Amino acid sequence: MRSAEVHLHGKLAGHLIQNEEGYTFTYTPQHWQATLAQPVSLTLPVREQPYVERVLFPFFDGLIPEGWLLEVAERNWKLNPRDRMGLLLACCQDCIGAVSIYPLASTEDA
Repeated sequence: MRSAEVHLHGKLAGHLIQNEEGYTFTYTPQHWQATLAQPVSLTLPVREQPYVERVLFPFFDGLIPEGWLLEVAERNWKLNPRDRMGLLLACCQDCIGAVSIYPLASTEDA
């Protein structure tokens, strides 16, 4: 299982988890309970219930770099281009825009 914190405008908004069944994105209670809480994406409106998908949510997949920048990331960090969560965790801490992704400690080895 791999997980990440999803930050919106520098503040924790939710958690993204990948396990053997797919992906789950959940807003934190502090975020969805906040007055005028903004969604991280129009495709992921703020709500208490988690979002669950078999594949990485298109919004998060769209944060992953493309072209020459993706090639640099793959070569320097020896990343598999099909490992979308790995690419997201490695490349999206300092994205253009309001959303940033920060890896949490992996539980694969635990």
